[in-house]
Amino acid sequence: MTGYESQIREIFLNKPECIINFPEWMLSKDEINRYRKLERLAIVEMAGRDSVAAAIKGIEEYEFSDLLPTYVYTGTEFGNWQSVINAIERLKQKLPKEIRVHDLLVFGSPGFWQALNGRYASDLMNKYGFYTPCIGCHLYLHTTRIPLAVLLGNRPIIAGERENHDGSIKINQISKALDSYEDLAGRLKISLLMPLRQRKDGSQIEKIIGSDWKQDKDQPGCVLSGNYRDPQGNNMIKKQDAVNLLDNFLVPCAEKIIGVYLEGSVPDHKEIAKQQILDA
Repeated sequence: MTGYESQIREIFLNKPECIINFPEWMLSKDEINRYRKLERLAIVEMAGRDSVAAAIKGIEEYEFSDLLPTYVYTGTEFGNWQSVINAIERLKQKLPKEIRVHDLLVFGSPGFWQALNGRYASDLMNKYGFYTPCIGCHLYLHTTRIPLAVLLGNRPIIAGERENHDGSIKINQISKALDSYEDLAGRLKISLLMPLRQRKDGSQIEKIIGSDWKQDKDQPGCVLSGNYRDPQGNNMIKKQDAVNLLDNFLVPCAEKIIGVYLEGSVPDHKEIAKQQILDA
C-alpha cells in the first residue's frame, strides 16, 4: 500500500465532513488547476462491478481522455476497503493505455446522509407510510459529488445505475429515482451519465469488464442492504410511495443542502431537513 493509499484509508475510516474542504494532500490548488485544464475529464463513481463497467462504457460513448475515480462514504459500509483500490486497478487494465486514471478521491458527509436518511426516520415513516434509506442514500452519493464536479469546471459524473438487475428491481434504481438524480444534477449544471441504465442482463456487465465478477461481490457492503424486501426477497414499497418521498422530501432537501455547499459553506444538514419536513 502506498503512502497516499494509507492516507485515503484513514479518511475512509474516520469519515470527516469533507465535501468542499479537501485536505491539501488529497486535492491541492495546483491539482485543481491541472484538472480544470483537461478537456475530456469525467468524474467516476467508484463502488463495485457496475461502476467499473460504467466507466468503460463512458469512455467508449463519450470519448473521455481522463477519469477521476471518487469514493463517497456514508457511514453504513463494511467489508474490505482494499476492494475499492482493486476495482480501480481492474478499470485501468480494461482501458486503452492512452486513457489516464487519476488518483482516487475519498470524501463525504455522514451529517448529510443522516439528514436525508436517519434523523427523521420515524417522522418520514408517519408521513409516507414506509421507510427505507436506500433512495436517499443513492441521491446522497450522486449529489455529494456535484460540488467537486463544479469546482473542476462542471465535469460530468459517470454512475453505474441500472433499472433492472437480471429481473430484480432495486427501489433506489427505479426509473423515477434515476430521473430524479439526473434532473437534480442537471439543474445544478452537471451531467449525470448512466451508460448502463438500460442493461438488464448481468452477463452483459461481465462481458464489458471481461471477467465473471458477480453482482455485489468484491466491493464494500452496506449493513442496511435489502431492508425494503420481505423474507422472500419481494419489494415491499409501492412505486408511488417512493415517488412521493422523492418529490416532497429527498430531492428538495438535497438540493437545498448542495446549494449551501456550492456557496462555499457547510450546511446545517438536520435543520434544512427539519424545515423541509415541516413545509412539505
